[in-house]
Amino acid sequence: MSKLEFRDTHVSDIESLFEVRARTRQNPLSRQELSQLGITPQSTAAALNSGDTISVVCVDHRRVVGFCTGDVQTGEILVLAVLPAYEGRGIGKRLLNQVVERVLSGGASRVWLAAAADPLVRAHGFYRALGWRPTGDKAANGDEILEL
Repeated sequence: MSKLEFRDTHVSDIESLFEVRARTRQNPLSRQELSQLGITPQSTAAALNSGDTISVVCVDHRRVVGFCTGDVQTGEILVLAVLPAYEGRGIGKRLLNQVVERVLSGGASRVWLAAAADPLVRAHGFYRALGWRPTGDKAANGDEILEL
């Protein structure tokens, strides 16, 4: 069994972030879909370099297998993605905890995220099991807003 490494995301990891995001088992987003949302390698690099976002990766043998990113100003957890072959190992929980801790220590007064309202989607139960609770608000796409 390999030893997983958790560390800050480097600009050199950005291509891998887009690959992981496109390959998640539920809610994968392609590079084109992300671009339509204004998320590009360039915007990601700018956000990392400015300190506007906090991002942590999980690496297995120099390969990014998961990552989590949060917005320091808004307190939003923007994305948590783990490759299917690495699910169920506690990677998502550890990535999320590290980013939440750092977003809060960066000055955010609360942390929140948008997640599927459908109980059949894994994220629905995952976040609730970790203490995230619905606020009653919904995102434009119908996702529930959860707060820790």
